[in-house]
Amino acid sequence: MVGAVAGDIIGSVYEAAPIKSTTFPLFTRRSCFTDDTVLTVATAAAVIQKTDYAHAYRRLARAYPASGFGAAFARWFRAEKAPPYQSWGNGAAMRVSPVGWAFDTESRVMQEAARSAAVTHDHPEGIRGAQATALAIWLARQGRDKTEIRNRLGDRFGYDLKRSVAAIRPDYGFEVACQKSVPEAIICFLEANDFESAVRNAVSLGGDSDTQACIAGSIAEAYYGPLPSAIQTEVARRIPLPFRNVIDRFTQAYLPRYWRPGLS
Repeated sequence: MVGAVAGDIIGSVYEAAPIKSTTFPLFTRRSCFTDDTVLTVATAAAVIQKTDYAHAYRRLARAYPASGFGAAFARWFRAEKAPPYQSWGNGAAMRVSPVGWAFDTESRVMQEAARSAAVTHDHPEGIRGAQATALAIWLARQGRDKTEIRNRLGDRFGYDLKRSVAAIRPDYGFEVACQKSVPEAIICFLEANDFESAVRNAVSLGGDSDTQACIAGSIAEAYYGPLPSAIQTEVARRIPLPFRNVIDRFTQAYLPRYWRPGLS
């Protein structure tokens, strides 16, 4: 899940100033966490504490309300008992990465991804986006190769994952729909050589940069292993201590079988 946070922070600068290149500084003075990180940490907290996802999302969003939340989600988290609002946006996919790490079977990952999405994003496309991202992480941490990941996700979710980043990039613009942004983020991971190139691919599409880098980065971390220490250091500098504490607790609870990112 550190990969999701790093992708969000790296992509944050380019959401309002899109670029069509993989050559850019990973971190600048303006690089910061956004709602993607807030809700990823909230998902991790819900898993650790075994609490309701809706409660966790409302609690942390209210603590960090100026993080760039969309209007519909902002109305939802400010109301105590607001129902889901049929969103098909990629917000459900951006926050789901802890689910891909915390549960051991494919069926449980799919179930929990749907649960995490449905408290707000109960449209079928919103749920599919979350499930596809979580399943990609689960497959990656199982050591499955990219051909299998591409085929499994394409077959199960109907995503066209045979396109290339170079083919997508020229005409791609800002897009928040799961069905038009999650497959593209997955392709950015599939074409990468390491974590950094996955995030650079995602930003270079010139779309919803922080969210697509968050999704691509979350899968790349599961596939390639711990993030480079220099990136971890930059991430730790840019998130508040309560976030680092949740990440450390999540890591200790669910990642010892794989690695310890050591963000603190």
